[in-house]
Amino acid sequence: MNIMHTMASEARPTQAPKRRFYSPELKLHVVGACALPGASIAGVALQHGINANIVHRWLREHSQGTLISRPQTFVPVTLSAATEPTTPQPTADIRVEVKRANATIVVR
Repeated sequence: MNIMHTMASEARPTQAPKRRFYSPELKLHVVGACALPGASIAGVALQHGINANIVHRWLREHSQGTLISRPQTFVPVTLSAATEPTTPQPTADIRVEVKRANATIVVR
C-alpha cells in the first residue's frame, strides 16, 4: 500500500518547474497558422504542444503589435577623457536628510 504525503514540504518537488521559452519565429509561425482559413486555434496549439490560452495571448499581442519585441542593439557610446581625475574630499561627518511634505529631518 502506497502512502501519499500531504505535508507541503514533502509533497513539493525539489526543483521548481522551469518557465518555457518560445522563440519569436515560432510565435509568428503559430499566429500565421491560426490565420489560415479553416484553422482552429486549439488544433494549431495542439499540433505544436502549446496550451491554447498561450496562443490566444499571442494572437492578442499580435493584433496590438506587441508580440515580437525589437531585438536589443548595441549602441556605441564615446566618452571624453577627463582632464584630471577628481576624487571626492573626505568629510568628517555623515549627513542624512529626509524631506516629506513641509518637514525636513537632518541627521548627522
